[in-house]
Amino acid sequence: MTYKRLTILCGHYGSGKTNIAVNMALDLAAQRDNVAVADLDIVNPYFRSKDSEAEFKEHGIRLICSDFASSNVDLPSMPADLYSITDDKSLSVILDIGGDDRGAYALGRLRDAIRNEDDYEMLMVVNKFRPLTPDAPSTIEVMREIEWACGIPFTGIINNSNLAFETSADDVLKSAAYAGEVSRLSGLPLVLTTVEDRLYDELKDKISPLFRLKLQAKPV
Repeated sequence: MTYKRLTILCGHYGSGKTNIAVNMALDLAAQRDNVAVADLDIVNPYFRSKDSEAEFKEHGIRLICSDFASSNVDLPSMPADLYSITDDKSLSVILDIGGDDRGAYALGRLRDAIRNEDDYEMLMVVNKFRPLTPDAPSTIEVMREIEWACGIPFTGIINNSNLAFETSADDVLKSAAYAGEVSRLSGLPLVLTTVEDRLYDELKDKISPLFRLKLQAKPV
């Protein structure tokens, strides 16, 4: 994948933004120096970027996140070095934004700097298997709410339709029509479809472009 300086991932709660952010950061670090992941989720979700901190350090990736990330303190909190994301132009950053419009308000603090620099992609992560985004019209509604909240327009779509560790290749293939309809209604390109590592070889000649994911969370 080709990256802008800032790659912003937004979407509905549970759409899989964080897992994509982790994998994109590792992919980007193989292409560039001075890579960072910015976790701007303002509450503590089940899984967040800080859970991959050791792997980030191994690959020289900087983590920008709240001091309370992955702690027992459940308080809305922004990273202390938030503005380094826009001030330090040497950084290539993957931004993981909290779910729906509530999380997008945090991104709004950086709106003017992001739009003025104009070196960003803001990608809507969609998952047709989530309860509130089962079809294209409902997904578009969530998308517009996020754009309104942060004041930054989306530039593309990532199809991350999955059922976690129960996902089959057929599930991914069947989600293509949904993702295509989201693209058509929004007027935005489908940038890529993600797939768990174990399904990549089965789907690589059937879907393009396909982005291989190593799942971070483990089944219980």
